Amino acid sequence: MTANLKTVTDKFEKHLNISNDNLTAIDILSEHTGFSRQKIKQIMQKGAVWLTQGQSTRRIRRASKKLTIGQTLHLYYDAHILQQTEYSARLIADEGDYSVWFKPSGMLSQGSKYGDHGAIYRWAETHLQPQRNAFLVHRLDKATSGLIIIAHSKKAAAALAKMFSERSIDKYYKALVQGIPQVPMSIDKPLENKKAITNILSLEQINNSDNSLLDIQILTGRKHQIRQHLSYIKHPVIGDRLYGKAENDSIDLCLTAYKIIFISPFDNQKKHYELGSEFYPSLYNPK
Repeated sequence: MTANLKTVTDKFEKHLNISNDNLTAIDILSEHTGFSRQKIKQIMQKGAVWLTQGQSTRRIRRASKKLTIGQTLHLYYDAHILQQTEYSARLIADEGDYSVWFKPSGMLSQGSKYGDHGAIYRWAETHLQPQRNAFLVHRLDKATSGLIIIAHSKKAAAALAKMFSERSIDKYYKALVQGIPQVPMSIDKPLENKKAITNILSLEQINNSDNSLLDIQILTGRKHQIRQHLSYIKHPVIGDRLYGKAENDSIDLCLTAYKIIFISPFDNQKKHYELGSEFYPSLYNPK
């Protein structure tokens, strides 16, 4: 067996070529890292260990898995990522083929090669009953809270992802912004050379202040679309440290995906999922 260690300290990679049959993942990693068996089990459960066989590479979580000659075991270790806070998602609806969740601000939509324990799809896999595989079909920024759909089969994931790509799913957001823009307003400004349209439908002025809560529908799904568009019209989202003027670190990004409407590809029924006002962004919900 050969090993390739790229770095040491709190972040490193190991790539171990399997040259003997009947070795387990935990035995190999214990020998080549010096970590305790309990720590290796935790690392594997958090999604930092991968296995390559032929052209296929996938995560493995079972420490006792027997490996075979020709496979390659990968460890992507990052102490900072493995120690990150795990947020709790809330189940809104379990529809069998898919489920709808409330993702809090700070929770990831997807993980990385260094781990996925903090991702919404992993939360769904480990908390939904009965347990099912979970597949991400769309994303919310880490700082954005709100509704997210998780598929529970490859077939369901393909059907839902197709609907998102074809813009067959209506997506609505609440954004707490600086200032009081004119409404209704349609912002048609390309992002990264791609068409991007954000519609501001209505607003509610907050306690006679210079802040307002906007009701927004997006017709496209570009990266940071709402945040960039609202910054462009000089009404940035409160708490936006990237595109706005966030001055108070205790305030999260005040942006919530609060409503999703579509015709289900599984039963052809209209589906309407909507969060109550208690989930809307507020200046009274500090970290």
